[in-house]
Formats: sequence, structure tokens, C-alpha cells
Amino acid sequence: MSPSPSHSTSLAIVGSGSVGGYYGARLASVAEVSFLMRRDLAAVRERGLIVRSIAGDLHLDPVRAFATTEEIGPVDLVVIAIKSTANEALPDLLPPLLKPGTILLTLQNGLGNEAFLSRHFPDHPILGGLCFVCINRGEPGVIDHLAHGRVEMGAFSHPETLAPVAELFLRAGLDCRVLPDLGLARWRKLVWNVPFNGLAIAGGGIDTQQILADPALLARTRALMGEVITVAAALGHVIDPAFAEANIKGTLEMGSYQPSSLVDFLAGNAVEVEAIWGTPLREARQAGVSSPELERLHREICTATGLGGT
Repeated sequence: MSPSPSHSTSLAIVGSGSVGGYYGARLASVAEVSFLMRRDLAAVRERGLIVRSIAGDLHLDPVRAFATTEEIGPVDLVVIAIKSTANEALPDLLPPLLKPGTILLTLQNGLGNEAFLSRHFPDHPILGGLCFVCINRGEPGVIDHLAHGRVEMGAFSHPETLAPVAELFLRAGLDCRVLPDLGLARWRKLVWNVPFNGLAIAGGGIDTQQILADPALLARTRALMGEVITVAAALGHVIDPAFAEANIKGTLEMGSYQPSSLVDFLAGNAVEVEAIWGTPLREARQAGVSSPELERLHREICTATGLGGT
């Protein structure tokens, strides 16, 4: 990938749901973007990809939409936006997209995704991106972007590849911020994901507005955010405690938003329990940091999803 990305940059979106579809559609203004699609493939081929967004509506048509990675072929950049619960499919999905120097950027939630990619694709640059965005999937081929949209990005390996990818996002009109510490970016995202994705399920299928309107759940939200920040600090990732209140304020602006884990739970799909709650809890234990609220929430999520748990 050249230091100055242009439309000659080829990019594949693996996981063209709400996140992959939204960012892929925006990036199509500055790169040749191919989408790996399953459920929405027929609708997108017929009507294009429609983004209804607070940042401006977008209708991408025609769309380079494909059913297999073999049809796409090698690209400069692979953006991975599938759920972390499907990571085991990546060793089979990704090889047709790869050539020497292909960059892998994961926009997945939770911890451990970059390490997984590095184990299976050690010769390729690995980047991580955290999406602070309020977004939902509508009818097939339609994405609703409701609020926010910032991407915080860091390098797991080959840091020299980070700036060109961030520049690509910026040229597409996206709010992209480069962080020198990818671990910090991951833990910053967990400050939101741990309480809101978790309490939405543990609370019986409630949205963010209901969580914040309940004094007990609001107190749990603050306690969970505090524990995440404390664990992160023990691991060398310092997060300003004011970041927690900023997250709460930003979430109030979302209205009655259903977090992605709740959407998966209500649809009967696998929930990213290990990446969002299991691995952070294990990190807390290894660091010797007491995290009773995280322990409690992890048990509740495991019970609700039928995973058991410790």
C-alpha cells in the first residue's frame, strides 16, 4: 500500500454488516472497495448499498459485492468486520485476498483479535481499529447511521503501515485518530462495550436509554467503567476517569439504542462473550486487580447466553 492512498488502492470488506457496510461505503469514495456479502448480496446487487446517515445519506450503486473471497482476489487492504465469534473462519476466508504486503485491519470488538490474526498470518501487517459509532442494520442493503462514527486506530505490527491506512479513512471524510498504543485504544472501547453491551443483556433485553434511566443500572455502569479503567491502568494503559462520564453523556445522545451484542442476543446469534468480557476478566485476574462488578456481569452474560462461566 503506497504512502499516499488513492482510488488505485484495493480494499476488501470481510463482514459487510452494519459496521463493514458503513465504513466500506464511505471508503469507496477514495478506494476500490469489494464487499464480501452473504445475507444482503442479492438486494445490494439489485438496488445498491444505501446508507441513511447523520453525516449525509449515501447510495453506492453499483457495488462490488461478492459471495466468496475467491471472486474478490488479492487486495492491498483487508478490513475485517465480522463478529469475533466467527474468527475461526478467517484462516480459510482470507488467503484468497492476500498478496505480499496486504494489510489486515480488524474493526472487531474486544480483546485478542489482532493476536489471532498475527498467529495465522504472521507475514502480514496487523492493525486494529475501534469504531465509536451508533449504527444499525436496516432492511437488506440498508444501513442506518444514527450518531458518532470516530475510528481510533493503532498498529499491532508493522507500524509504518498505520499512517497510510489512517490517511485513507481521513480522505473518505471519516473521523480517524491514530493512537500510539493499540492496547490503550482497545481498553478505551471496552469502557463503553463492557457495561452497555453487557447490561443490555443482563437487564433482560433493554436499550441504552433504559440502562441510563435506571439509577441502579447507571450506578453499575459507572462501577464497571471504573473497573475497566483500573485494569487498563494496571496493564500500562492510562485512561482519564473523565472518559467514563464523556461516554455516558455521548450515550445519552443516542436515545433508545440497542447495542450490537443485544441485537445478536435477541436474534439468537452468538454473542462475543470471550472478547468483550471473558478476556478482560482474565487480564484483570492475571494483573491481580479485583473486579467484582465485571465478575458479576460475566456470570450474568454466560448464564443468559447458555455458556456457563466462572
